[in-house]
Amino acid sequence: MTAVALLNASYEPLGTVTFQHAVRMLFREVATVEEAHDDKMIGPHPWPRVIRLVRYVAATWLYRAAPYSRRGVLVRDRHRCAYCTGRATTIDHVLPRSRGGTWTWLNTVAACERCNHRKGNRTPAEAGLRLRAEPFVPTRAQLVAGRA
Repeated sequence: MTAVALLNASYEPLGTVTFQHAVRMLFREVATVEEAHDDKMIGPHPWPRVIRLVRYVAATWLYRAAPYSRRGVLVRDRHRCAYCTGRATTIDHVLPRSRGGTWTWLNTVAACERCNHRKGNRTPAEAGLRLRAEPFVPTRAQLVAGRA
């Protein structure tokens, strides 16, 4: 089955839940259907695409630092190259791994293949490249909303 988008009572995105979990939430009446498939029903409820919680949930966990991931770096940098602002498809280490660079939010940026290859095993200064934005540690909320 497919994932169903979950919204807080205030319409802010909280993430996704499995289809089965969404159906359980509907029957327990802790959520309502906001967007549905037109032709399908599950008992008295339309087949959900997006559900919204009935009561507001204080999602403080959303404002903690997000766990590091390759996908997260691309979302944080909006799939834009940190060097030329072109379409980014790869991850680049600001301080190369061979020189002690680590897989962390502050040492990785999204990069296009051309700039990543041009930089190679050097620092941006050595390669004659300039970072257009400083890397930062995003919150979970920034990654869920896609606007880090």
